[in-house]
Parts: sequence; C-alpha cells; structure tokens
Amino acid sequence: MKKNAIILISERGAPTAEILKKELEGAELYSLPDINASAIRISSVEQCVSELFHRVDALVFVGALGICVRSIAPSIRDKHTDPAVVAIDSTGKFVISVLSGHVGGANELAQRLARATGGEAIITTQSDNANLWALDTLGKKYGWETETNAAGFNAPIAAFVNGKPTALLLDIKDSGTDYMERTKPDHADVYYEYSAIDTTKYELLIAVTPYLHPEVGIQTIYYRPKVLHLGTGCRRNCDPEGVIEYIESVAAEKGIAFSSIRDISTIDLKKDEKLTERMRTHYGDMPIRIYAAEELKDIEVANPSERVEAATSLKGVSEAAAIKSADNGLLILEKQKGALSRGNEFTFAVAIERSALRRRGHIEIVGAGPGDPDLISVRGRRFVETADLILYAGSLVPAELTGSAKQGAVVRSSASMDLEEQFKLMKEFYDRGELVVRLHTGDPCIYGAIQEQMAYFDAHSMSYNITPGISSFQAAAAALRSQFTIPEKVQTIILTRAEGRTPMPEKEKLHLLARSQSTICIFLSAAIAGKVQAELLEHYPPETPVAVCYRLTWKDERIYRGQLSELAAIITNNSLSLTTMIVVGEAIDNRRGLSKLYSAQFKHLFRP
Repeated sequence: MKKNAIILISERGAPTAEILKKELEGAELYSLPDINASAIRISSVEQCVSELFHRVDALVFVGALGICVRSIAPSIRDKHTDPAVVAIDSTGKFVISVLSGHVGGANELAQRLARATGGEAIITTQSDNANLWALDTLGKKYGWETETNAAGFNAPIAAFVNGKPTALLLDIKDSGTDYMERTKPDHADVYYEYSAIDTTKYELLIAVTPYLHPEVGIQTIYYRPKVLHLGTGCRRNCDPEGVIEYIESVAAEKGIAFSSIRDISTIDLKKDEKLTERMRTHYGDMPIRIYAAEELKDIEVANPSERVEAATSLKGVSEAAAIKSADNGLLILEKQKGALSRGNEFTFAVAIERSALRRRGHIEIVGAGPGDPDLISVRGRRFVETADLILYAGSLVPAELTGSAKQGAVVRSSASMDLEEQFKLMKEFYDRGELVVRLHTGDPCIYGAIQEQMAYFDAHSMSYNITPGISSFQAAAAALRSQFTIPEKVQTIILTRAEGRTPMPEKEKLHLLARSQSTICIFLSAAIAGKVQAELLEHYPPETPVAVCYRLTWKDERIYRGQLSELAAIITNNSLSLTTMIVVGEAIDNRRGLSKLYSAQFKHLFRP
C-alpha cells in the first residue's frame, strides 16, 4: 500500500483534510498545534516536509500553494525519485498537481482527489491537456520496457507533445497497441513494418517492438513488450561460464531485443543444472519455467535431434520449451547451438506469442450480454467494431448488437449453419490474416456451446481468446432488483438446466440440487416447466418466490412473479419457450437480510 501524508496548513481546511484522509486509506494527517485534534502535531511545515519527503509516495497539502512550493523546494531532487505532490485549497475547490505529475503519479492523484472533493483538478502537463500519451509512463502501464536512443526522454517527449511528425511502428499487437491505434494524434502515422517507414519525413519514431531495428538517424523511443520466450537445453553438467553473454549476443545479432523476453524454460531434467541456476540468479525476477517431458512430447520442432530424443524422449528441448511457454507460439529464432569449451554444449531458441503477431488471423469469442446492445462490454464492442467477420448466434443474439460493425465487415447469422459451415467460414477469414468475432449470447462459459469450437481451433493451432459477457442470470437479478445472496439466508447461486433431450449427470439432477434451497437460476427449461416444478417442490416450499424472465433486456422483455406452486401455469398461460430464465428462491425481492460487509470488522477490505 502506498504511503501518503496530508499536511493541513490552515484550520479552515480541516473538513477537506478529513475527506482526503478517508479517501486515502492509511494516510497520516499532520498539522500545526491547535488546528486539528486528530492530526499528528508538527512544529513547522518545513521541518515536517524535510522529514517526510523521501519516505512517502505522495504529499498532499491543504492550504496555500505558496507555502507548499516553499516547503518542498529544498528537498526536490529528481522526478524519478521525488514523491507526488498535490496542493488543495482549504475549500477543496482547486486540486493542483505540483510535482512529479506523470512519473510520480501526481496528475492521477489530483484527479482522484478532485473527484472526492467535487473540485477541479489543475494539471499543467501539456500531454495531459492535449490528450496525448504520457510517453514516459506509457510503457509501465502496459508492462513494456522503455528505451531511447536520445540522451534522455525530455527531447523526444517534447517533440511529440509539440506535434512534430511522428512515425508509430507497431510490430506486435496487444492491448497497448490497440489503445495507441485508437487514440493516436493526427501528427502520428501508423506502420506495421519497419521497412515501410520513410524516416526522412519524421522527427520522431515511437516503436513498440521486440526486434532490434537499424538506427534511423532520428530520435526514437522503443517500447519492448514482453512477448518473447527463451527455451534452453544443455549437456549434463554444462559449465555456465559465459553462456548467458553468448546467448544475449547471438540474440542481438539476430535482431531480437532481449528486454522483450518474458521467461526462460527448459525440461525438468535440467532444473538443477548449473546453467539453469546461473540464469535464475542472473535474471532475478524473470520466471524460469520447468516442464515435464510429457508436457512437451507432442510439440513439433523445427530441428529434431536423435541424440536428444534418446536422452529425453523428445525431438528437441529448447525449441519445444520456447513454443510451450509462448502458448504454442511461433519460433523467431530456431535452435542455436553453442559450446564455449569442450563437452559443454548448450542450445537455445526463441518463440513469440501467437496473440502478439500481426497479419495473422485471430478469433475472438465475445460474450454479447443478455440482449441489450448497451450491455456488451467495452472490450467486446471494440472487437465488434474492428472485426472483418462477425458470426453471431442469430436465434439468440439480437441483430442490433452487430450495428457497430465497420464498413465492409461481413456479418452473418449462424442460426442456419451447422458446425462445419461455421468452421469453414471462420477459417476462410482467419487464413487471410483477418479478425473473426464469434458473438455468443450472455457469457460464453454458460451454455455457450464453445467447447467444440475451441477443440477445432486447438486442432488447427489457431489463435483465439474469450471476452466475457454479462449473463442473463445477472440481468435477471438487476431486473428483479434483487440480491441473489442474502446474509444468513442464502449464500449460493446455482446455474443449471433441467433434464430434457440433453441428459443431466446423475449427481446434478434438479431435485438433488434443490436440497440446498439456494437461489436457482434455470436455463433452457421453459418447455418442461411441469417437470421443473415437480422436482423443485420435493425440497422447496410451495410458496417459495419464483420469477419467470422472458427475453431479458430485449425490447419485448416480460417478467412474471409468483410462487413455485404456480410456476408451470405461469409459463404455459403466457406461451413462454426460448430465451426464458426461471429464478427460484427466497432471495427474490427479499429486503430482510442485513449485510455485515460495512461493519468495522470488514473495514480492511476497502483499503486500496
């Protein structure tokens, strides 16, 4: 937890200081005598600042800006080590970022405290005010290492915020590069290949890349994303002396930035080798992954070795380990052999994560939510907006959810397609290196029918990911204005379906689940409402509240409340079938339970 100190300068600011102390959990409040009885008393502001300045992450002054500036001036050293300093007037109206705006976090803190007081954050950093990226902290935000060929970061940052022509090289694809593409300023041009950049047109190059490109004669900021994985192997009792330096030099010769290596991996036979231990010691926090032979045996390698296979049962260790760590990634450096002395042979290889590759296909399985287009996640909508193919479950997902598709995107309903047709269509786009969105109702993990699709993707080594969505059971709780867990009454929610054409595992029969009298949300079962009611009545009282929710969040949503004894009649009389959820339990409309979450004994849960 960050250490924050609040210095109260005037008595009028005491109410504001108390608000800030509650907002900054664990912050210590300091004041001159007789200003605030609950504060730590100090003899002088200057002495207090001198003692605290390099012991805290942030100093917050409540009072005049001039006193703040004079107090911190003797202690200021460097923006990379100085704490964030924020000054707030006694009424909380103006919240000023004074020192270490980006690197120290003062800008962000000022905005947070302004929200707490209802005041205005005063930030003078040009990049913030112009809605430009903070280049000195951008890498940290996305887990990238930051480097520059300039003497320091000030000059390239100044060029960027002053609107100088900028080339933006995005060699890989991740959440950070997605953000940069969405928010790039007009004076920055995007490139996906280094060779396409005419550097004579630009004064600055910003490169998100795991590769070492030739210097171009202009100031450059490099962001090194952690998308590479180093696999290693060695002869028994290999002498580690000089091996690390050799591997790094070869990687550099091959154009690989070692600062983009996320982890090092090998087989369990090598976990106690001196070389493995030397790497563990040398790289410190870098993870060392150890795999059993069983985990690597099915991985195809580019350079199989009969000798390695005889010793380990694997066709190769370094390549297989690198590919495994990269989540079935692609080799960008095939097996390299080295021997710095007789009998001390070693190998290494580097793989890149498939998800980071550009100009390769990708499939995103997106949870569309319960139906309302506004209830798809922000991330899900972004995928819909950028997809080349959107394949949506037409019988369950409203067509309106595809309305934000980009011009030229292909949008198809899968309602009339069998699995083979769906796979063929998706693979056609995938093989062209395009983005496919498979849009499923609710959250894909709940009756989403994605298991078969993922098995197909795995079999073809295709890149895919899942974006979760809001499930209809959550939409039901919102529509019913109910909390489905009630303290000391019901603490479990069961998501299930009744047995119809699809058999249920014996231990998951509905009447067995009903024993707990939990809140039960029943999917896909309206057509057998009589059977559902009969099984539930074996353990729930007839007067147990029920809610039958039809097409939740759709324009024609209907909700029927009643008792369990009326369940079948409600469904039959209203001709309800598909897209109907049944909710059963005393949590419905219950206002009697009291949560202890906000009592003093749970206060630690809210500390930042």
